[in-house]
Amino acid sequence: MRRALLSVFLAPLLLSSLTAAAPAPKPAATAVRTYGARLEGFDYPFPVHMFRTTAQGQAVEMAYMELAPAKPNGRTIVLLHGKNFCGATWGDTARVLAAAGYRVIVPDQIGFCKSSKPRGFQYSVQGLATLTEAMLRSRGAGRVTLVGHSMGGLIAMRMAIAMPQLVDQMVLVDPLGLADGLAQRVPYISVDHAAALERRKTAATIRADQRASYYHGGWRADYDRWADMLAGLYAGPGREAVIDAQARTTEMIETQPVASEFARITAPTVLMVGTQDRNLFGRAWAPAEVASQIPDNATLGDRAAAKMRHGRFVPLPGLGHVPQVEDPARFQVALIQALSGEFD
Repeated sequence: MRRALLSVFLAPLLLSSLTAAAPAPKPAATAVRTYGARLEGFDYPFPVHMFRTTAQGQAVEMAYMELAPAKPNGRTIVLLHGKNFCGATWGDTARVLAAAGYRVIVPDQIGFCKSSKPRGFQYSVQGLATLTEAMLRSRGAGRVTLVGHSMGGLIAMRMAIAMPQLVDQMVLVDPLGLADGLAQRVPYISVDHAAALERRKTAATIRADQRASYYHGGWRADYDRWADMLAGLYAGPGREAVIDAQARTTEMIETQPVASEFARITAPTVLMVGTQDRNLFGRAWAPAEVASQIPDNATLGDRAAAKMRHGRFVPLPGLGHVPQVEDPARFQVALIQALSGEFD
């Protein structure tokens, strides 16, 4: 009965979401459109606001979007983006959640997208978590539900561990940080090495990598927007600042997993993972014999959920690393079910 009611409620919202998320096919671009260092020129689905603060002696700005529900249910959801994505990636999901009664806040992490990219910044998962908490405090958010994708899932887990009074529930979508790569013999990657890999990226290599790692070999016209967004940042006037932030956060992700701390996560948590997730963090610089042994997220997610106090693993059959883009309707139904406690 509960699922039927959810389906009736969500049907018109999901139809609207699908219409927005699936533009008509268009020819592949022959030239890379460039964007500014703060992603100037790339349109976001909702107005962008700035949280201004100081970090490591520098003035920084954290960009965020905020949606107020027409009929509030009293809950606030924070959508945390992945490393090669931005808050804008959550646009369709945010719209559905707001229509369902949730207040929705969608930040861009410092170092990413429309937020500041301070040069020489010492990135840490705890530091990004703390900046996110400060932004939420400035908005009077109170207790929140975190929905974190990829790197955003790693940040969400750190927030749940370090500030349990803030987090009432989590949904982790194909999160990073579920394994200790160094313990699995993945070589340490220095910031310099990571930067060298970043400098090799082009629009063509970004598409090829996303096709293989995110969409398990497939590609649709609506994926172009997110590949073009990233390629435009790398090709734009902020290229060196983007490379610096990407390299430093690559080193951060490898050296700061939460694999040994799952038992410290007390908030009810759903790990939602595409069974075709091919994004193996560390594969790009690991020897072939090590890369072939890196476990996939579906395996890691099941093990991680079992170690959490209130963890639940929910596989998404046939989907890859970015289910909210690959199949928005199916993902949004699963997300609403997780938020309503249907998977408990």
